[in-house]
Order: sequence, then structure tokens, then C-alpha cells
Amino acid sequence: MAENSDSELKERIAENELLLQKIGERENELEERITRVEELETLISNQQEAMQMLKKTLTDALLNFEDKGLTVEARNGKVYVSMENKLLFKSGSWEVESEGKKAISSLGKVLAENPDVSILIEGHTDNVPYQGKGPLKGNWDLSTKRATSIVTLLLTHKEILPQNLTAAGRGEFLPVAPNSSKDGRAINRRIEVVLSPKLDEITQLLKTID
Repeated sequence: MAENSDSELKERIAENELLLQKIGERENELEERITRVEELETLISNQQEAMQMLKKTLTDALLNFEDKGLTVEARNGKVYVSMENKLLFKSGSWEVESEGKKAISSLGKVLAENPDVSILIEGHTDNVPYQGKGPLKGNWDLSTKRATSIVTLLLTHKEILPQNLTAAGRGEFLPVAPNSSKDGRAINRRIEVVLSPKLDEITQLLKTID
């Protein structure tokens, strides 16, 4: 009887030791997860600060073009540089005019100093159908060619990496003003440069937290 009790006691002790070991392992896992979450929060915070600094730098660099249809703003962790077509292109053309080239040059100088930023260039039109002659097939085509023209100018800055650039034509389908007025259509005819932090580090950290 005493032998059975002694055996049961040893089994209980072994079970408790195993349970304590598992609890310790879980506590270590939890501490590691908390550390990774803190690293993620720090990384996100640093990126947000960097984007705010980028907005300020761009605003200062492009100050001379603000009265010519250019705006800089920060939204949802990204920086948006919007340029109305009156600054960049003649009607129906995708060749950047001299004043527009100056603006793109100033933009490029800032972006060249920020290699960790992804750059999306979007072309937008109003809803008036394209009436010109030549190779263009409509507003969507025109908006794409205009976005590509901006990419080509930005790439004259050797420090800007081509893999950081994306050109997209949006046509008339993302207006920011009513197309029912002349002023509204003018605002809709624009190039938007959308700047966002690269998410590689965040993505890798998220994988370790899941």
C-alpha cells in the first residue's frame, strides 16, 4: 500500500514538473511575441515619422508650384503629391511642359534622397472623351502615357531605383471633383504621386507574430 502511494506521488511530481516546464515554455513564447509586437510598433512609428518628414521636405521643395495646381498632403500613412494637368501638359498631350519639368525635377531630387519609399504615379482625366488623333485610344490610354512620362523624368535621377516606381492610368474613374463644371474637370485632370513606406520589414515581423 505504501509502495503504491509512493509511486502515485512520484507520478504526480513528474506530471507537475512537466506542467511547469510547459508553462515556462509558454511564458517564453509570450515574452518573445510581446518583444516582436513592440518591435513592430516601433517600426511603424518610425515609418510614420519618416513619412511626415518627407511631407514637410516635399512641401518646402515644391512651394513655388502651390499656386499652379500642386498640393502635398499626408493621408493614411502615405504622402500624396497632386499636380493638375495645367502645370504639366497641354490638352491631349503627354509631353511634359517646361514648368512641369521643373516641378518634377524638384520632386525627383527629394525622392532620390529617400530610397526606402515606394512611388506610385497615377494619371487621371476628366470624363470628356478624348478627341485627338494619333496612337491614343481614349482617356485611359492618355492617363497611362502621362503617368509613364512622369516616370521617365524621375528616372533621370540615377539615385531613384526603377523597382520603386509604378505607373498607372486611372482614366476618368477616380474623380475628386464633379465633372459637371469646368473647374471640377480641371481639378480631375491631374497626376498623383503616391508615396508609401516599403512594407518588407513589417511583413516579415508579422509572419513571426502569427
